[in-house]
Amino acid sequence: MLVTFVIGTDDFVIAGILPEIARDLHVSEAAAGQLVTVFSITYAVAAPPLAVATARLPRKSLVVGGLGAFAVINLITAFAPTYGALLVLRVAAALVAASISPAVFAMTARLAAPDRIGRAVGVVAAGLTVSLFVGVPVGSLLGTAFGWRSTFIAMGLLVVVVAMANAAKLPTLPGAPEIGVRAQLRILSQLAVLTCVLGTVMGASGGLLIYTYIGPITRDLSGQGGAMLAVFIAVVGVAGALGTFAGGRLTDRWGADRTLLAAFALMALGIAGLAAIGMVERGTAPLWLTMLALAAYGFAGWGFNPPMNTRALLLAGDAGTEAIALNTSALYVGISIAGALGGGAIAAHGGRGGATAAAIVCVLTLVVMAGFVRVFPSSPTTPARPRTMA
Repeated sequence: MLVTFVIGTDDFVIAGILPEIARDLHVSEAAAGQLVTVFSITYAVAAPPLAVATARLPRKSLVVGGLGAFAVINLITAFAPTYGALLVLRVAAALVAASISPAVFAMTARLAAPDRIGRAVGVVAAGLTVSLFVGVPVGSLLGTAFGWRSTFIAMGLLVVVVAMANAAKLPTLPGAPEIGVRAQLRILSQLAVLTCVLGTVMGASGGLLIYTYIGPITRDLSGQGGAMLAVFIAVVGVAGALGTFAGGRLTDRWGADRTLLAAFALMALGIAGLAAIGMVERGTAPLWLTMLALAAYGFAGWGFNPPMNTRALLLAGDAGTEAIALNTSALYVGISIAGALGGGAIAAHGGRGGATAAAIVCVLTLVVMAGFVRVFPSSPTTPARPRTMA
């Protein structure tokens, strides 16, 4: 959970300091948002091959060593002289994150009892959402008060502490057994597994568009910015953490498929609410109404992570570790699409345009996943249908 917390903070904190980065480096807010995009694309491309390359390494050595490198990169980032240098350092950070994040999710699944996998995955995933209402708001306030560079200095020091905690407390666990690249690819090419990947891409594209551009979106809806942005981020983060824990528990109680569809339905409703507020209120929306819609979105937008990862694990069988890496890559593909799509929508139509684009994507996600779940149901006792792209 601590590992996913620092990785989530490092990735998403850009949303909270985006205006400061744009001003300091003399780029637009849309261009600054592409720092999220480049991180996400790098992670998405690198995670599956890195999962295969590091599969047999001892888990503790991989995680602690990776955290050490992550700390160094963040400290160097604080002194990036140009926008181009900052982009390169975000790529380096994404490569390290891609090597350790899927590993900790896979460790969780290996250590958990079969009937508690969903809740265990939910706890680890909660590190990402806790970062939203603890790490990111604090980073945002630091950036506002002392400049965005102070945020990355604090990040580097925090990662050092987390690396020390993992070195002292993380249980020893060997790497996964080798099942062969051909067998891995055969399992991962099953259409049932690929539905998880596509669903994660779509869900993240709509959901993370709101978070990446939460500053301009909430400013256009409510007319509030500055310190109030930290409050909006905290609302999403608290709701997201609650949603992640609830998603894990409901996965064990309802099953992954039913929980997943419920989460996507609520996310679509919450973001559609934001879009409607933008169209009706025209920049004068009451703060409570904006925060209510953000809370509904946050609860479901991160609540779909545990059931989706659990569904991928159940459908992939022996290639569960690689499926988690692939599904996590899909998350970052979605984030990269969110950055690009949101940047275009906001440049053309402002924050209201961004919220409307996200709502359309989320409704499509719900429809598509309802069809996938019907054709490829998952359960702890029913293997995925052996259909492949071939």
